[in-house]
Amino acid sequence: MAINKSKVAVGFIVVGVLTVFFGTLLTFVGPLIIDDQVVKNTVIDPKNEMSYTMWRDVPVPFFMSVYFFHVLNPKEILAGEKPMVEQRGPYVYRKRIQKDNITFHPNSTVSYKEYRSYYFEPSMSVGNESDVLTIPNMLVLGAAVMLESLSVPVRMIISMAFKTFDEGPFLTKTVGELMWGYDSKLVNFLNKYLPGMLPSSGKFGLFSEFNNSDTGLFTIHTGKDDIRNVHKVVSWNGLTELSYWRTPQCNMINGTAGQMWPPFMTEESTLPFYSPDACRSLELVYQRSGKMKGIPLYRFVAPKTLFANGTDYSPNEGFCPCRQSGLLNVSSCRQNSPVFISHPHFFNADPVLLDYVHGLSPNEEDHGLFIDIHPLTGVPLNVSIRLQLNLYMKRVRGITETGKISEVVMPMLWFEERGYIDGPILNTFHTNLVVLPAVMEYMQYGMIALGLATIIIAAFVHAHHNGPAARNQTISYNLLFQRKESSSFIFHPIVTCKN
Repeated sequence: MAINKSKVAVGFIVVGVLTVFFGTLLTFVGPLIIDDQVVKNTVIDPKNEMSYTMWRDVPVPFFMSVYFFHVLNPKEILAGEKPMVEQRGPYVYRKRIQKDNITFHPNSTVSYKEYRSYYFEPSMSVGNESDVLTIPNMLVLGAAVMLESLSVPVRMIISMAFKTFDEGPFLTKTVGELMWGYDSKLVNFLNKYLPGMLPSSGKFGLFSEFNNSDTGLFTIHTGKDDIRNVHKVVSWNGLTELSYWRTPQCNMINGTAGQMWPPFMTEESTLPFYSPDACRSLELVYQRSGKMKGIPLYRFVAPKTLFANGTDYSPNEGFCPCRQSGLLNVSSCRQNSPVFISHPHFFNADPVLLDYVHGLSPNEEDHGLFIDIHPLTGVPLNVSIRLQLNLYMKRVRGITETGKISEVVMPMLWFEERGYIDGPILNTFHTNLVVLPAVMEYMQYGMIALGLATIIIAAFVHAHHNGPAARNQTISYNLLFQRKESSSFIFHPIVTCKN
């Protein structure tokens, strides 16, 4: 009986050792299996049904919220007083994104055009597109700055043209007209006799060129040859570099197209991407880690140097001529119109900009931009891109519409494009990238713990049956058997003699 228990104990020890071995092996092999699956599912390939569909159609709901700076004192501004503005909004639009003309190339790249369209969402907005607002007239005040270098007589003729076409320094229009365009005799005249001077060929609106349009022809890496390059831009509209800016560094097209990034990110990673709307590459930096509904994430934000001028941050010298830090001069890609991009309410900008306008109050929570990324896959979980459109305006002699306007960078509107993973996609994401890896992790450590426990218990049982007590018991059994055998030996002859 003791011998059987000992053999069983040895068997359990062997089983325990094997369990620990496979558990330990799983700690090394498990992450490799997960990484291999991430690589396979991250490559842009129609065979990867879920990830390819997600890249092609972007099923995540995206919304654009627009906030206008309604001008409260237009007459006083023309008299040289400081502008007073009041934020109105948000006016929210659902943004639909879809890729088309998708063409795969032999060198592990893919080309496509991304089309976008916007649909007003009354239930999410504070008002309607019929709301009436007053903002600076870019056609007049922007043109005045652009034409400042012309002679005074020519400027006076231009001023007469403004009056002829009934164009004043400020516009009072509905939200819908300001967004998507309104009829203008001046615009019709310029498009007829000076084609190409304006960015749009139809009605003039701040977002008229965005709706039902594409962002250009992108060619990006599929990641098939090197997963570290997946989603990175090879060219845009056939260009591998831009010509808007003054230095090769500023003209570089860096990073991705701004929707996904390569997997396996660390806290040292950055988020570079090319934005056709900003006419340049941008780069966000790591801020903190966190979780979204149990899914780990890294938050990336805009560094303070993103829109810094060349004096405060020398690499940005190529984006000049600059004004105060916090302003990006995009006139070079906007028909030389004196337009500047910034963070909303001049957040992270030179404080002097706030002194020129009443009604601004920047803070990071409402006006900072961020992208929350799942670091293992490079997929954005939560996105909020916030930018402000500003017009540089001033008094220009000969153009009476400018009155006595003080030199100012005037905020016109700011918008937020936001989206987040939710619904079935989030559930699938959570199952594949949180639950399954966790189960694998618990399994490997569970196997190690179970194996160690089995070894310890089996070893104890084996020692118990083969230790000193067991040996003493065996000796006692042997002595007893010897006595019995001796007794039999003595007793047997006596019986024989009696017989």
